Amino acid sequence: MKRTAIYAGSFDPITNGHLDIIERAANMFDSLTVGIAVNSSKTPFFTLDERKRIISKVTEHIPNIEIDVFDGLLAEYVNKHGFEAVVRGLRATTDFEYEIQMAQMNARLYTGGTETVFLMTDPRYSFISSSLIKEVVSYGGDVDGLLPDYANEMIKTKVDNQ
Repeated sequence: MKRTAIYAGSFDPITNGHLDIIERAANMFDSLTVGIAVNSSKTPFFTLDERKRIISKVTEHIPNIEIDVFDGLLAEYVNKHGFEAVVRGLRATTDFEYEIQMAQMNARLYTGGTETVFLMTDPRYSFISSSLIKEVVSYGGDVDGLLPDYANEMIKTKVDNQ
C-alpha cells in the first residue's frame, strides 16, 4: 500500500526550513504532496502560480512529490484525497503550542484516521519564517542562504521590480 502525506503551508516564499522538511518527509513517504494553501487573511507576496513555479523548481530533485493548491480547510482537502499523514514542521516550542492545537482540531475533522507527523526543522533554519524573510527583504536586507537559490533570485527580482 502506498504511504501518502501532505505538507501544507502558504510557502510565501518557500524557505530553506520548508525545503528541509520537504526533503525529509519525502524520504519517509511514498508520495508527498506539497499543498499550497490559499489564505484569504494574508496578502501574498508571490501569486499562487509564482509559488507553485518556485516550489517546482527548488524540489525538482525530489522524484516523489506533487505540488497542488487548495482553498478551505486542510482537513477537507485531506479527507478528499485520503492522505495517511499530515506533516508539520516545528521550529520552536511556540510552534508546537499552535501546531498541537491545530492537529487536535484536525484530528476531529479527519474521516480516515489520518495522523499528524511533526518534524523538527534543522537548527540552522529554526529562526526563519516566510514573514520574517518578507520583512527583511522589504527593508533591503540580505536573505542569502535562508532561501533556496531560485527562490532568493525570484524574491530579489520581485523587489527590484516594485
